[in-house]
Amino acid sequence: MRAALYQRTGDAHDVLRVDEVERPVPGPGEVRVRVAVSGVNPTDWKTRSGVTGGDPDRWQIPHQDGSGTIDAVGDGVDEARLGQRVWVWMAAAGRRYGTAAQWTVLPAERACPLPAAAGFDLGASLGVPAVTAAHCLFADGELGPESTVLVAGGAGAVGHYAIELAKHAGARVVATVSGEEKGRLAAAAGADLVVNYRQEGAAEQIRRFAGQVARVVEVALGANLELDLAVSGPSTVVVTYANEPSDPLLPVRRCMQANVTLRFVLLYGVPGPQLAGAVTRVQEALEAGALSTLPVTRFPLEQVADAQQAVQRGALGKVLVDVP
Repeated sequence: MRAALYQRTGDAHDVLRVDEVERPVPGPGEVRVRVAVSGVNPTDWKTRSGVTGGDPDRWQIPHQDGSGTIDAVGDGVDEARLGQRVWVWMAAAGRRYGTAAQWTVLPAERACPLPAAAGFDLGASLGVPAVTAAHCLFADGELGPESTVLVAGGAGAVGHYAIELAKHAGARVVATVSGEEKGRLAAAAGADLVVNYRQEGAAEQIRRFAGQVARVVEVALGANLELDLAVSGPSTVVVTYANEPSDPLLPVRRCMQANVTLRFVLLYGVPGPQLAGAVTRVQEALEAGALSTLPVTRFPLEQVADAQQAVQRGALGKVLVDVP
């Protein structure tokens, strides 16, 4: 099969290549998926570049997320799943066969049914962003009509799905953005209020709308904590899922006065039952038609290095790779 792979970490164009490798065979409890679209996330370029790990064992096919059709199943997997359209998540987590290839093999539970109304682009856009958003929103309890969620970075992939999942749960959503174009994306996702955090009076706008927020889904804790604390109180949970170039200094006294709860999320370390719960939240919203795609920038598999560089440079929307 044709697959993108790398044998050492480094710059995308230095280490990534597209080559022929042996088509994988599913083992017990696994499925094989003929990939249609591969989704690219920041975690993919960080792993390939060496920021979050070392060189792979022999070689690695990148990308955690994707969509396609199950064409083979291993022992213990219902053969009725053959031919099922699926979205896949964490395909390369501790495994060799990511989704930047014509086929991937992974545990059956990491290949979730893709409803007939959902296209492969949407399926490939879910995975890490949507599951992260679901865990950030619901790991500490339910949301309801009385709850207001603040989503920092509402135009990003995690922010996009945090808005849609929170709205699907009945909550009100405030999204912060850095400019008009990103504001339009957050509003299109369903945010009730969109605030440019760079403008004066951002905290006052949020307080007038919501008073105190119940959850903060935070993309940049160090940069945004002052704003978060200004709209938080004793029942607020601030959940951050991304790291910044330098570790923030926490204003401990301010955090104590607000009595907030700070939580930190890295999807790869989330316990299995909680991870399964987040996936279920995504699946339910997907089947209800509550999830959508961001604007897409797409590349062919042969240009996978360009696709990863686009994400590394902060491309707006979602970067997808079409697999032949």
